[in-house]
Amino acid sequence: MEMKKHMKFDLNMHTARLLMSEPFFASLSRNVTKVASTAIPTAGVRVNPDTARFEMMYNPEFFEGLSDKERTAVLIHEFYHLVFQHVTDRRPEGVQMQQWNIAADLAINCHINGLPENACVPGVGPFAEFERDLSAEAYLALLQQKKKEEEEKQSEEGEGEKSDGEGEEGQSLPDDNGFDSHDDWGKGDATTNEIAKERVKEYLREAAEEAQKANSWGSVSATCRREIIERLTTRLDWKSVLRYFVKTSRRASQRSTVKRVNKRYRYIHPGKKVTRQARIAISIDQSGSVDDSMLAAFFAELNKLAKLASFTVIPFDSDVCEEKIYEWKKGQNRKWERVLCGGTDFDAPTAYVNQHGFDGHILLTDLMAPKPKASKCQRMWLTTKYYARRPYFKTNERVIAIDCN
Repeated sequence: MEMKKHMKFDLNMHTARLLMSEPFFASLSRNVTKVASTAIPTAGVRVNPDTARFEMMYNPEFFEGLSDKERTAVLIHEFYHLVFQHVTDRRPEGVQMQQWNIAADLAINCHINGLPENACVPGVGPFAEFERDLSAEAYLALLQQKKKEEEEKQSEEGEGEKSDGEGEEGQSLPDDNGFDSHDDWGKGDATTNEIAKERVKEYLREAAEEAQKANSWGSVSATCRREIIERLTTRLDWKSVLRYFVKTSRRASQRSTVKRVNKRYRYIHPGKKVTRQARIAISIDQSGSVDDSMLAAFFAELNKLAKLASFTVIPFDSDVCEEKIYEWKKGQNRKWERVLCGGTDFDAPTAYVNQHGFDGHILLTDLMAPKPKASKCQRMWLTTKYYARRPYFKTNERVIAIDCN
């Protein structure tokens, strides 16, 4: 009965109302699963190690005791941890977890109003002498210096004698980092964290577009806004993009094996051994509107991709040229070639990929054709900067621009 009492408060029922005037954070919130749990004392955001998706764990009793203003502030606090990649980035080597946790909180709490009283805020309590608007790394350096000074003072005063914490400047560092939990930060493997980082970029892009459409960023400060936009306009890292696309496209194929114990029916049924692989299709637009310089640029990018993975190349214009489809093996280099020169129909390669069961589909094109039918697998578009700014159709799928110089 006690458990039921604690589980009464359902955050999912309140989130939309709490973030009504925060379009940016409301968009981020839709991509974060809210999970009630009494195993956590307050709240905390993490990457699910199995799905590489973001979850906000929260204690219903903790949220039930907050005011609406505090609930909104806690939500924004957790989402800021995603914005600044505190959840996916591992803490600096050799640094105490507690110090890094406090530094991360100090970096974001100065941007939030209405936080619970035990929040770590620059200029308040034991952090009275700390400036606002610094990075987590800068606050970490200040915390380390403060800790060193405290230890030296205690040593001078004698063994066992500590400052009594009276007065703001004399307060010692807290034993915890405030109201939220960071215990699950950085626990995922490298692949999981990399996928999560790419997902954050997508979520931030969606949230920024929604804020601009609403002509309001809510409580997001100008400083944070600039940093968010800068993160979205950083130079493309092909390795991370391809690895993200391949990893999130892969599907699990299972086969029975007696060497692996079935966890549910031990020694009764054979276990399942899971092998994971992705079949990636890359369709190259060879229509008349795609000139030779664009084709050369596309093949130059494919030579980079081939250093990381194998994929199937599908030339097309208004139709797929099936006799020219080939497997581009990992490590191979190829020269660009033109085998077609007709109109453009994105339905043709989409239908071919849908029919042949690929796991991911990348189209290299100038985007100058009507919007295609839905794809059964995840689809991404590769074009030049010129055409990325002037697409013939709108899509929520990812569009990557390359230099064509």
